[in-house]
Amino acid sequence: MADTAPHRDPLPAAPAAPLDLSLDGAALTAALVDSASVSGTEKPLADAIEQALRALPHLTVDRHGNNIVARTFLGREERVVLAGHIDTVPIADNVPSRLDEDGILWGCGTADMKSGVAVQLRIAATVPAPNRDLTFVFYDNEEVAAHLNGLGKIADAHPDWLAGDFAVLLEPSDGEVEGGCQGTLRVKLRTAGERAHSARSWMGSNAIHGAAPILARLAAYEPRRPVIDGLEYHEGLNAVGIQGGVATNVIPDECEVTVNYRYAPDLTPAEALAHVREVFADCGVAELIVDDESPGALPGLSHPAAAAFMKAVGGSAHPKFGWTDVARFSALGVPAVNYGPGDPIYAHKRDEHVHVERIHHCEARLRDWLTE
Repeated sequence: MADTAPHRDPLPAAPAAPLDLSLDGAALTAALVDSASVSGTEKPLADAIEQALRALPHLTVDRHGNNIVARTFLGREERVVLAGHIDTVPIADNVPSRLDEDGILWGCGTADMKSGVAVQLRIAATVPAPNRDLTFVFYDNEEVAAHLNGLGKIADAHPDWLAGDFAVLLEPSDGEVEGGCQGTLRVKLRTAGERAHSARSWMGSNAIHGAAPILARLAAYEPRRPVIDGLEYHEGLNAVGIQGGVATNVIPDECEVTVNYRYAPDLTPAEALAHVREVFADCGVAELIVDDESPGALPGLSHPAAAAFMKAVGGSAHPKFGWTDVARFSALGVPAVNYGPGDPIYAHKRDEHVHVERIHHCEARLRDWLTE
């Protein structure tokens, strides 16, 4: 659930045990968790997933790096993509997994997102003749820098593997549908001044003081709350860092305010940047530098496949506050939603866990949708 984390070179992972796809979703989640796959060490788990899927005669399996794509070719009128990443953040003394008496499975990746991957594998193994053609995508390096992301690498090298009418990313959403995702733009706003001795401050110009109009504009900013496909997205424009100062006896000649704009998916990255420039146009900004940007994704809930999906899973849809790989599908022209058993609140935490009931619930709802 992160696309800008720094990349680390973890220790190689041990070979993963063969996967038994006849296990129920909870037991299969435990097996996946016990096959540690911190970002950069996914190969053993990718090998095990590939081996298990190749044993299923109704699937055609392809591999690119440590990314596995399995597809049915049944001639159905629609194709649906079920996607999930197989890596986790670094382990925090929370492997192997542990199932308690309350039906809660604990361990690294239980929520984000090996429970979702287990649901994918269960559907792949137990729904050989779905009412829609299916594409299953298992990819690496989602939890680190965006340029390492396996889904992005597939999109670049084999975009046809990801073709579909609708996609479900089994990211943790606590069993609720989250439509699309926000876009994110991070900029650095620099103010300029003139150095001077702090005892003679009138001889210079304080760049930190010059950032005051930027902060005032942010404090007074009223974010948009547009409604898209019936979902209300709440934008945000916030300072997330400030840096300036030369020494305690020097008037600074430069200050930099880092601002993050989380915008609704009805805007393009270019429109988001134009809005930010407009907001700070008269705030004394000497230079605006784009530090990071990722487009949002429209929820796509108006698509017939999405309507059928919502009917099958029940409940109501919610907007996704944050960025996920649904944006990559959106860029390929495939509407996508987030729907998985994990609770995002516990993603990346030492006490990461998932309720077993949620795993079974998500699997059953997807099965209903694909077999009705």
